[in-house]
Amino acid sequence: MTAGNNGADTPENDDPFAYLYRSEGGEGGAQGSAGDGAPTRQPGVPRTSYNQVRAVGQRQYGGQQAPQQAYGQQNAHYAAPETLPGGDRTRPVPAQGHGGQEPRRNRNGLLIGAVAVVAVVCIGIGVAMLTNGKETKDDNAGKPGPTAGESVAPSDDPTAKPTPGALPKGDALSMRLEGGASTATDIPGARTKTGAYVAGMNAPGASATWTLDVDKAGQYKLWVGYGVPGKDANLTLSVNGKPDPRAINMENFAHAAEGAWDKGWTKTWSYVQLNKGTNTISLACGTGNQCDVNLDKVWLADK
Repeated sequence: MTAGNNGADTPENDDPFAYLYRSEGGEGGAQGSAGDGAPTRQPGVPRTSYNQVRAVGQRQYGGQQAPQQAYGQQNAHYAAPETLPGGDRTRPVPAQGHGGQEPRRNRNGLLIGAVAVVAVVCIGIGVAMLTNGKETKDDNAGKPGPTAGESVAPSDDPTAKPTPGALPKGDALSMRLEGGASTATDIPGARTKTGAYVAGMNAPGASATWTLDVDKAGQYKLWVGYGVPGKDANLTLSVNGKPDPRAINMENFAHAAEGAWDKGWTKTWSYVQLNKGTNTISLACGTGNQCDVNLDKVWLADK
């Protein structure tokens, strides 16, 4: 062994990882001529074991091994769990294309569908209500009763009883006449159905009495229709046989000319206190009255 060759290569020629590439029989390469399996090397010549470099994982140890799958490549024998029978099928599938617009469209479609369902339900309820109202009207079609446009005319019969709540009305034919008073139709303008009126009230003791019913006791307005020959008049008013100390005033409110009976028809009123039920009201020509007057109507009103 010389100083230049001590039996080993210099450090720069020595490959510290040569054992990784060494064949099972030695360092690699053909066996030496000695037949001991050691490789034949030339002194000073770098090892050539780099010619046997293999990819990591491809070295075989003790038997044949399948090459490992390169990173990023799909194994042909690999199958995703969700594709196998009984595998996970609940894994969501990502939307395809348009940057996720498809789920938004689906949500919009569901929202529109929900609004449409609510609209249909509301329309159905409205139709049902209209139909129900129409059926109710049809059910009542056969029942008797007033129809649209009909009106109930008041009774012209002065002796007819008024409807509940209505105050009574009367005319000359509904009054009891005494003391020379009588009915007549000679002077036109009397406001009665037949044109009749009470005449002859200018005789002392003449009277016209009206019998009426009221639902409750109280004070009412008594209206009297009359006619004068262009001058004032007055009569004694009695309620239930009790004379009022004040005479009922019958002025020439129509401003008729003197003697014009047909132009002197007018009306006046006075307060009366009535009892609940039947009452009598009398108009009479008493002492001190100006009795040149005719009577055509009487009626009550609230005060």
